Amino acid sequence: MSDTQEFKNTLIRYLKARIPFISIRSAERARVLDILKEAAKELNHAPMYVHTLSLGTKELLSGRPINEDRSIIGAVDYASQQIGQRQNLSFIFTEVVDIEDDTSFSRQLQDAVMLSVERGGVLIVVTTKPVWGQLQRLGMSLTLSVPNEDEMLEILREQIDAYRGQMPIEWDEADESRAAAILTGITQIEAENIIATLLANGRITKDDLLELMQAKDRIFADISGIERVEVRGTELNVGGLGGLKAWLERERPLLTADLRQRGIRPPRGILLVGVPGCGKSLSAKAIAQNWSLPLYRLDLSTIHGQYLGQSEGRLKDALATADHVAPCVLWIDEIEKGLAGATQGAGDGGTSTRLVGQFLYWLQEARSRVFVVATANDVSRLPPELLRRGRFDELFFVDLPTAQERQDIINIYAHRGLGREITAPLMEELIEISEGFAGSDLESAVREVVKEAYLRGDAAINDDLFRRSFRNVVPLSKTSPEQIDGIRAWGRERAVPAAGQTSGAETQNRRRTVLT
Repeated sequence: MSDTQEFKNTLIRYLKARIPFISIRSAERARVLDILKEAAKELNHAPMYVHTLSLGTKELLSGRPINEDRSIIGAVDYASQQIGQRQNLSFIFTEVVDIEDDTSFSRQLQDAVMLSVERGGVLIVVTTKPVWGQLQRLGMSLTLSVPNEDEMLEILREQIDAYRGQMPIEWDEADESRAAAILTGITQIEAENIIATLLANGRITKDDLLELMQAKDRIFADISGIERVEVRGTELNVGGLGGLKAWLERERPLLTADLRQRGIRPPRGILLVGVPGCGKSLSAKAIAQNWSLPLYRLDLSTIHGQYLGQSEGRLKDALATADHVAPCVLWIDEIEKGLAGATQGAGDGGTSTRLVGQFLYWLQEARSRVFVVATANDVSRLPPELLRRGRFDELFFVDLPTAQERQDIINIYAHRGLGREITAPLMEELIEISEGFAGSDLESAVREVVKEAYLRGDAAINDDLFRRSFRNVVPLSKTSPEQIDGIRAWGRERAVPAAGQTSGAETQNRRRTVLT
């Protein structure tokens, strides 16, 4: 049974039982009214009236005006008068204000509900806000969720099928299912508007699936909580990390696949720990680019507020926004800085601990297609529960690049900045000089050469310039060797190497270590 059908069935039961007050939480007023019309018909056209600020009060099914007073206070007064004179009337209010607290309007509505108890009336409020507690306890509450995947697929097919034979439509059933998965999280009217925009092009192509993501992204572009990150594909070549790349390639089709019959959830994400400057943050951008998904960044350090409950509320809003914009990649950079208080006994009244619990609950229980890429440098500050299996799909350790990986990284930056190959003898020297370099150190060394090429011309570039540039770099592995050795020792024992898989027994040993 679909979510909408279950909502409708419950609503009909409430109407049959003459529950005096029903609050419906939804931002889709038109969709709620359509369902109420269907309910009225199933209840043998039971008398039902609806009020809007623009049209006043009218009959729900016929649209006939019955009261021209457009104010909400006047509408509640009229409903009270009618309920006092006739049995079993239902009134729907779509634009209520000041209903969250004990206000004069809440009291007025409460009086009308008490009258409805005696006369078999029903007052229905459609709102996006919570309802004053004393008022809500007089009735029942319902929430109409946005269309799920199955419902979105029906909406999509209903619109597209009307144009089959009139224009080229390249989508097959798999494309339609993927489109429905992309549109999940938005309202019916938003989805219909996006599809209508595609149809206005006169054809539906495979490339329009990417346009769906971009259109959905624009809907949530101004919502606070998470930051949209623009990804430039020309800068996203990641050298090395073969094991991570192979794992991502295997998981990629599962993100938008319908896995409900298999009883599993889409890939939830990865935690990248390791040496600073070795490509963890760059990997998040590369994943979004390669998977053709929007990238959002959640900065946990900005979540913390000064008032009780403010931090938890901000995190909840941010994660809810991520659920709405799904499918997407959610990048949490240096996650240990936002969650460190839970492991260090921070004197924040337990806020850090509650944030950790809230984040981990969402990470494990949410079913939206949000692929989380979290990065961490100081693993000692990570809450132990974050490392438990079932939170992230995999825990990868990003080590200092090997000789082959250093060669790949040097070639990437040399091609990008100089458009040239480095000779084999020089490359061997640079690989030897760069022992202990992180990826950022290699980028810095090549960048100095590129600067000289720009300032003095390409003819000024020679092997000695490369050697001097590389020798001038002092990597973090030499300036802070104890810190780097500690990170590497932890990662080698407790995580899967991003450079490539180890033997099965060694991997199992690492996972057992993570659990202890």
